[in-house]
Amino acid sequence: MSTETEELSELDLSKFFDRPWVCIVWDDPVNLQSYVTYVFIKLFGFSKEKAHELMMKVHTEGKAVVAAGSREAMENDVQRLHEHGLWATLQRDDHGGV
Repeated sequence: MSTETEELSELDLSKFFDRPWVCIVWDDPVNLQSYVTYVFIKLFGFSKEKAHELMMKVHTEGKAVVAAGSREAMENDVQRLHEHGLWATLQRDDHGGV
């Protein structure tokens, strides 16, 4: 076995498969900040402080990652956010952060 093959076989690939999808909420001109905070608390069980922090990130930076997990779970989260009138998408998180 070559050294290169040995190095490849010793790589920890789990970091590439643990949480490869993220749910992103985008800023919109329609929903009130208080409503977005409420939805984050209701759907994800965030504390009021965490929900407010994420809402402010959406408001100031234009988007925020609100969940990470399997593709199926993120599709479900996006659907639930859409049902509450928020603009959300999912994407593969190949780089460990969006």
